[in-house]
Amino acid sequence: MNPLTLIDKFYPEENELKRILLVHSRSVTDKALALAKKHPELDLDLTFIEEAAMLHDIGIFLTDAPDIQCFGTHPYICHGYLGADLVRKEGFPRHALVCERHTGAGLSLQDIEEQGLPVPHRDMVPVSLEEEIICFADKFFSKTKLDKEKSIEKARKSVEKHGGNGVQHFDRWCELFL
Repeated sequence: MNPLTLIDKFYPEENELKRILLVHSRSVTDKALALAKKHPELDLDLTFIEEAAMLHDIGIFLTDAPDIQCFGTHPYICHGYLGADLVRKEGFPRHALVCERHTGAGLSLQDIEEQGLPVPHRDMVPVSLEEEIICFADKFFSKTKLDKEKSIEKARKSVEKHGGNGVQHFDRWCELFL
């Protein structure tokens, strides 16, 4: 599968939003692949990582986040499951799971309920190593400071502010992938 074909389907115009999505997604993809290549013992699916990392944020256009040129109707936190719905309908259920499970350091049902998040009430936590490495790589890049990789400390702080078990996941990923 070619992730750019799918991105072009949902982002047909060359505009600032598409540029933000592509630059951010490429940064996440490159970091995820670099981390995966450092750990051949994990036997990770590099092709899948590349495809799914490029698609992980495909649902952002459906959200309301004007600072990154998103003028949809849903809260930004919904972009993961909304993107998953799009990717699933295109016939890529495994890739859809990455979209759904990458928000924060994953959202547990408990986190969703305790924080009253406007997302489906189900566990949306990375399960496979490929899902985890993409989610981890994503924590190092924002869409407002493109191409600027965050330090481990700043990435950890951004996960920490969302509460729940995210910091524990992040710390485990540091041990596993760095």
